[in-house]
Amino acid sequence: MRRAFRVAYDGTAYRGFQRQPHAETVENDLFRALASLGVTPDPQVPPDGYAAAGRTDAGVSARAQTVSFDCPEWLSPVALNSELPADVRAWASVDVAESFHAQYDARSRRYRYFLHAPDVDDSRVEGALARLAGSHDFHNFTPDETGTERDLQTGFERDGEFLVCTFEAGGFPRSFVRRAVRLVELVASGERDPEFVDRALGPDPVTGADSFGAAPPEPLLLDSVAYPVRFERDEQAVESLSVVFGQRRVERRTGARVADRLTRTD
Repeated sequence: MRRAFRVAYDGTAYRGFQRQPHAETVENDLFRALASLGVTPDPQVPPDGYAAAGRTDAGVSARAQTVSFDCPEWLSPVALNSELPADVRAWASVDVAESFHAQYDARSRRYRYFLHAPDVDDSRVEGALARLAGSHDFHNFTPDETGTERDLQTGFERDGEFLVCTFEAGGFPRSFVRRAVRLVELVASGERDPEFVDRALGPDPVTGADSFGAAPPEPLLLDSVAYPVRFERDEQAVESLSVVFGQRRVERRTGARVADRLTRTD
């Protein structure tokens, strides 16, 4: 039988999602777990029918990464979590047809970026995101040479000192969201004029002094991947996720308090 799983992970300690031979990735840990459970004969061999919704870069986290593969009926999110490290938690699943493919059957993907921007002009953020929305060729936002034409939805909300920027599309080329966030940040701070967004969306390459890099990966979250199927939450797995990442939240808040104290010289 084929089943799809929702997987959340803290990506800060990983070199990305996709399997790599000499680096720690989420997919490496997933394949090791499946081998330990006897679903596959070897951690180097993915299960039959395996596919993932997409790749995330080093340092990027996910709430709803989705993988699909053939597995025994007993393989639940809880069973999968028994062999996964704490940084990776399966929390929902659904039985799907043998033709289901986690990448190609995804209807849309949504990313959220938590940008620390206490002093920027929110109206400039709104304007920059509005210019990015719609159907464009985003060739200046990615090293990819194909698949750069996308129909993008954007939005943001103010959360204290943070701007939570959202980007939703059928799919994303490499590095796109982080580069888009960097451009929005430059416009919001006044370092670039709003019209520069149109320049970046134009047909000519943006190079040299006009080039813009990518925002850091750690504040980026793969928040949602939509499918024509309904996932069932595994409440025991959700509780495990809440405990693990709740503790991680406390640890980071504590670290922030220490760092705040270190800034004081009184």
